[in-house]
Amino acid sequence: MLTAADQMPLRPRRIVVAGVSGVGKTTLARRIGQIANVPHTEIDALFHGPNWTPRTVFLDDVADLVAKDAWVTEWQYAAARPLLAAHADLLVWLDLPFWTTTFPRVLRRTVRRRLRREEIWNGNIEPPFCRILTDPEYIVRWAVSTRHKYRDRVPQLEADLPCLSVVRLRSNRDVERWMRGPLAQAVELNSPD
Repeated sequence: MLTAADQMPLRPRRIVVAGVSGVGKTTLARRIGQIANVPHTEIDALFHGPNWTPRTVFLDDVADLVAKDAWVTEWQYAAARPLLAAHADLLVWLDLPFWTTTFPRVLRRTVRRRLRREEIWNGNIEPPFCRILTDPEYIVRWAVSTRHKYRDRVPQLEADLPCLSVVRLRSNRDVERWMRGPLAQAVELNSPD
């Protein structure tokens, strides 16, 4: 498993970003896409239809995505994870401290989206705050209850797919170091020009 300081073996072209809900996967995926010059597709937008219903064509859309030469997306949804991992050449594991970094981030984002009634995907907005008491999949509760799931899942994936490079970023400082260093260098050294 690579760290923020380790050089990248190749320029990544098909990238997934893993991590608990609210850790910043989508923001990081967008930034990676800009640096690596690959298009970002937000996987939540493929999954969620109106009224939070799963889209029936979700896996077809994922299959279309991974058939492309270059892409970056988030490594989410049990049905899509195997397909994404099998076609990716890089998995970036955003493994930030939960209680001091991720939890405040998911809480702020949820409150902001709810108060501003921001449209998230396909007309959906954050549900009322009271749902935190009754809905185990309410995003804040989900982040807390699933905060450890990647600790076994990512190392197992790396063992199962030895051709998949995995970078583990453990702090915001690691993220910035990796983006400016190994990622930028891999893109520059392996650019087609």
